[in-house]
Amino acid sequence: MNRNNHTVVTKFILQGLTDHLEWQMALFAVFLGIYVLSLVGNIGLILLIKVNTQLHTPMYFFLSNLSLTDLCYSSSVAPKTLVSFLSESKVVPYAQCFAQFSFFAAFLGSECFLLAVMAYDRFVAICNSLLYMVAMGGVVNSLVHTSSLLSLSFYRPNIIHHYFCDLPALLKLACSDMQTTKVLLFAFSGTIAGITILTILISYLYIFSTILQIQTSKGKYKAFSTCVSHLTAVTLLYGYLSFVYMQPSSRYSLQQEKIVSVFYTLLTPMLNPLVYSLRNKEVKDALRRTVSTLSHACKYTE
Repeated sequence: MNRNNHTVVTKFILQGLTDHLEWQMALFAVFLGIYVLSLVGNIGLILLIKVNTQLHTPMYFFLSNLSLTDLCYSSSVAPKTLVSFLSESKVVPYAQCFAQFSFFAAFLGSECFLLAVMAYDRFVAICNSLLYMVAMGGVVNSLVHTSSLLSLSFYRPNIIHHYFCDLPALLKLACSDMQTTKVLLFAFSGTIAGITILTILISYLYIFSTILQIQTSKGKYKAFSTCVSHLTAVTLLYGYLSFVYMQPSSRYSLQQEKIVSVFYTLLTPMLNPLVYSLRNKEVKDALRRTVSTLSHACKYTE
């Protein structure tokens, strides 16, 4: 493609979820509520784990890091999305768009690795007493994807059919030969997905095998109940990601991608603290103790 015959893109225009003003205001209220709940839930869970020494174990160390990751990757998308609902201008500068995707990819990659490590953590807790380990690959994931995008040329049109700078939407605008880039990104993403999913599957194969060997029903239920929250979080995240990044291209895919992206960018970070809190007896007990302590302190100061 001749560079002289085309205008090089220096900014993008986010199309968003809808062009209707009344819907934009309604979506602003919904997204704001979801984001506030996500902030409160994740920050609350981090503080709860920090102030309760009974929760200072590897399992809750990973859980607090999961909450921090949820907090960061939803914050890389939500504030800009909320501003765009209220603003007439949907313009996002080139550098800002790629910076948003870079942070989003880093934290989303970290979340995938954390879920894999948490599966191994459950395997260790139930099957044996080996040392705990964690390996984070989010930054590498972000660097590879962002550098691949930066190597592409973008000319007009510059309208991103999405509400944030996501990889599939940006690739649709690129004017360069993307065959090598797509192969690289597919291979790298496939490797990360394969490693994390394989770690989760192998861990749970050992976990379920060990649970089946437990003699009492109560013991089986207690062991399995410690895994339910994690399994729910894994199902939510990988279910949404597989729909967006692995579905075949179709005339409806762009709108479907935008709707499903809401789930893993905003709803999953909001739901994770609720899932881990409502299904975890230790977290609920810690919350009761903390609330009781705070209420006694308030009465004492009065």
